[in-house]
Amino acid sequence: MTAAKAELIRVKQLLTKVKEEKMLFRWSINPYRGCMHGCSFCYARAFHSFIGMGADEFQSRILVKENAAAALEGQLHRMAARHRFDLAAMARDIGHVAIGTATDPYQPAEGAHRITRECLKVLARYQVPVSITTRSPLILRDLDLLAQCRVLSVNFSLHTLDDRLIRSLEPGSPLSAPRLQALRELREAGLPAGVFAAPILPLLSDSRSALQELMQASRACGALFLMSSLLRLTPEVKGWYYGVLREAAPEVLPEYERIFQGAYAIRSYEEELRVRIEELRLLYGLPRSLPAVEEPGRWSGEACAGPPGGPADGCGPTDGGLAAFEPQRSSVSLGQRLAARREDPAAEASRGPVKEVLEQMALPF
Repeated sequence: MTAAKAELIRVKQLLTKVKEEKMLFRWSINPYRGCMHGCSFCYARAFHSFIGMGADEFQSRILVKENAAAALEGQLHRMAARHRFDLAAMARDIGHVAIGTATDPYQPAEGAHRITRECLKVLARYQVPVSITTRSPLILRDLDLLAQCRVLSVNFSLHTLDDRLIRSLEPGSPLSAPRLQALRELREAGLPAGVFAAPILPLLSDSRSALQELMQASRACGALFLMSSLLRLTPEVKGWYYGVLREAAPEVLPEYERIFQGAYAIRSYEEELRVRIEELRLLYGLPRSLPAVEEPGRWSGEACAGPPGGPADGCGPTDGGLAAFEPQRSSVSLGQRLAARREDPAAEASRGPVKEVLEQMALPF
């Protein structure tokens, strides 16, 4: 993988409003554009084309939002002023802010630039309810700040325990064991954390045995939930991903052509996978989201306890049901709802060594 180059940019704002009412969050924050993890299947590759870059530059040109914390501070201060500095009222109005919807906030660049850490300081001061999605154990560096934040959930992205597959398709990502250990340490620190099995890859990470191993390991590390989503392939991403598959697993390509006649898997495959996942989720006592909360960051109870590494005994939803911010039921599939909201291609970068980018909303899957 080509060595990554970090470029400093300045942003007008960091918090981006999510207008789709059925989304799981109301605002998003992305401290970087691009990601050094270089996942071949990542939908966010397409966003680089919006600013004149290629899909292959997604992991090699990382745009670092050097003034992210200051931009966030300005936005939150203005919001607080509108609420007469009643932070509780402001938090209720803001709702759920998702960090890392189009980038990993703890990718290797964060180790040097600490943009996410500086943003957490601001979020902790204003007591904004947040969730964080990451593949990286680097998040453990910020346990001190996470303890001060109103953390709704930490979502560890992990779709397989096959480290050879991870290294082939996610060349810059941590392997499975460090991710699971980080999940365990987050839970031991009292933080609400679980697994995002996203995306599930047909013929590569979708077998019953692979999913069972993943759920068993997740339970053993204390995961409170396991959310899953199926791979979707927009035209910009499909070409890149298929190119990687030709090298890593060429035998699966004919079946991929059958399953992905468009951006989404055919209905028969999607339904077969859904049933498989729901059965295992029930067996291992892993809800698709967190138990209900009285207020963000204060949990009404732990997930149902089962033997470590094994199925849960007598597990079911808590009295409050699933998390209050779970999307409303709809005849439209989750994948279709997610695809309906993409980053605005109007986000253009100005010329010069320091670019100014207005980040738009993107999705975590």
